[in-house]
Amino acid sequence: MRKCLLTYNPCATDYSKEGLRSLSPKLTTLHPIPFTAEELRLEASQRAGKMSIQGVQAKLSAILEPSKDRLSLVDAGGRYILKPQSALFSELPQNEDLTMHLAKAVGIEVPVHGLVYSKDQSLNYFIKRFDRHGHSSKWAVEDFAQLTQMTRDTKYNFSMEKLVGILDLCTFPLIERQKLLTRVIFNYLIGNEDMHLKNYSLITRNKLVELTPAYDFLNSSIVLKDPVEIALPVAGRQKNLTRENLLNYFARERMLLNQKAVDDVMGRFQGVIPEWKVWIEKSFLSPPLRASYRALLEKRSEVLGL
Repeated sequence: MRKCLLTYNPCATDYSKEGLRSLSPKLTTLHPIPFTAEELRLEASQRAGKMSIQGVQAKLSAILEPSKDRLSLVDAGGRYILKPQSALFSELPQNEDLTMHLAKAVGIEVPVHGLVYSKDQSLNYFIKRFDRHGHSSKWAVEDFAQLTQMTRDTKYNFSMEKLVGILDLCTFPLIERQKLLTRVIFNYLIGNEDMHLKNYSLITRNKLVELTPAYDFLNSSIVLKDPVEIALPVAGRQKNLTRENLLNYFARERMLLNQKAVDDVMGRFQGVIPEWKVWIEKSFLSPPLRASYRALLEKRSEVLGL
């Protein structure tokens, strides 16, 4: 039995009706992207100067055309970001899509996302842009590098302690601090060691300033040779983090969260980890990477006493 590329549930075709409805009620399927992975990487390189989306992974801008059952590449006005397979790292689309499902399961806001084939049967990851709304309107979004006058070259030259102060710009800073703690614990547990300043952003929607929906969440630790555990140091360290570092020091002392708030966050993780393991097993990652993902999660869960 095949699996739906959007929900991972058993399906007779590549997409279930339930999954397609999450994109558009008009979709009947989603056709493969008419390029190979290599051709998409070349397209991304050639179009890079025409797009506002930048980063290490190859990224393309796309629109959804429900009447044609397809995602189509565009230079401007895109509502989706498309990421093809990497030439350097294995299975990043499958990895990122799974990780975003795990984030949603623990209550982190995530945009609509999924997987779609290329004509060479390689999988691509796509995600809806959260900074677009209405016909042609945009929400104001600023990443933490912009807010601190840092650059792509200095996006790692910061600390988690200093990061907390940026949340004072939010409408309800205390709520955003609890959301930040949730993301920090999440990324530690699933092995995302690349949460630098450009991977945190604030969005202003209807006069409410808050953390954006999640983006660029993936388990980088299982594809890198010598990963750290956190991109921006906490308590002066990036490796061998402990429960003391993350909960007592960072959450209680530096974020000034009370014990109930910390317990609420950790309780959600305690309850969702069995569900996460199910998601990992039914994901589109290869068996070896599923095993590595699960092993890292179990190791990190033990560190935090979950």
